Amino acid sequence: MVHIRELDPSGSPLAYYGYELRRAREAAGLTQGQLGSIVFCTGSLIGQIETASKVPQRELSERLDAALGTGGLFSRLVGLVLRSQLPSWFQPYAEMEAKAASIATYQTQVVYGLLQTPDYARAVMEAGWVDKLDERVAARMDRQRILTREQPPFVWVVLDEVVLHRPFGGRGIMREQLTRLLAFHDRREIRVQVLPLGVGQHPATAGGFTIMRFDGQVDTCYSENYDSGYTTANPSVVKDCAHRYDHLQAAALSIEDSAKLIARVREERYAEQPEPDGESAVA
Repeated sequence: MVHIRELDPSGSPLAYYGYELRRAREAAGLTQGQLGSIVFCTGSLIGQIETASKVPQRELSERLDAALGTGGLFSRLVGLVLRSQLPSWFQPYAEMEAKAASIATYQTQVVYGLLQTPDYARAVMEAGWVDKLDERVAARMDRQRILTREQPPFVWVVLDEVVLHRPFGGRGIMREQLTRLLAFHDRREIRVQVLPLGVGQHPATAGGFTIMRFDGQVDTCYSENYDSGYTTANPSVVKDCAHRYDHLQAAALSIEDSAKLIARVREERYAEQPEPDGESAVA
């Protein structure tokens, strides 16, 4: 195992976090086990974080700040650590997403990442043969913090109806995911529309894309393929994408009718199934 003193704190956000945790713990005169007891985890976990072999979570980071009196240091660092767990080609997008004033996205395969439940996100990543599932799921959930900040971005999502029918995980996971989509219905800064299967020709057959608008910066369009993302602020491309998005919104069901469709699919495809003894099961 790598010893903390051999770590280069400038090597990565995770190494820097581990280095600072070891330094703060020793300054407080605590062993790994003692600190673990204070923050409700094992001393082994503290050791793994200090040696950059385990990614810390946000809740633990907040407890570490309280226990060590570090003034929010680890709560600030954990965002960088979690973002570093995203694919390198995706990290620039995540940084822009966090700064966007508004986001308009068309999704053809899965629910938009900002609206995913943890279990659905894990199932999607498992299907894609992603390594370090715990870290990747944590990073995706951390992205969603922008939805609960004081001034969240305005998010408009158009989902192809096939997204509702393609099951990731068990019936319970899909039911929970569609329930979460319905929960956004009452939030004025988040809008979800469904492009029904009955719509044939539409101007986004090339695939999904996202348009981000910023305060004081140029608009940006993002799309991705198998292992890379493409971002452009070319005015003609962004204008074309915005025009196509307008057509998608016009062809999609209204917000109210979209919610009704999501609820219907949830009940028809992912309803709780009674077990032989009469008890219900959602898996």
